[in-house]
Amino acid sequence: MTTLFTSDHEWLRIEGDVATVGITDYAQQQLGDIVFVDLPKVGRALKKADAAAVVESVKAASDVYAPISGEILEVNEELSSEPALVNSDAQGKAWFFKMKIADKSELGELMDETAYKAHTA
Repeated sequence: MTTLFTSDHEWLRIEGDVATVGITDYAQQQLGDIVFVDLPKVGRALKKADAAAVVESVKAASDVYAPISGEILEVNEELSSEPALVNSDAQGKAWFFKMKIADKSELGELMDETAYKAHTA
């Protein structure tokens, strides 16, 4: 299992041809208390950089972008009733969606944890 990051503060956990996607701990800290999460529909095809979901905090609403192209396989329904999970476990239980990877070459454009930490420093 590999974890990669985008410059827009999404993380992806890669397992075979499926990517689990969420926002980073850094992103949730910047947003503050999360009050609402709008998830994509299962079956939706996304191109890399498409707005996939929306996360709203007491401070602002932010789009969550598709870090790669693919199809939504599953969404984390738990976030609909408990959006604050993003604040307590952003890079664990508070994943947003799982997608089938359409083009693995797009993964090469993402950052590993070391590069992401340097990006947010």
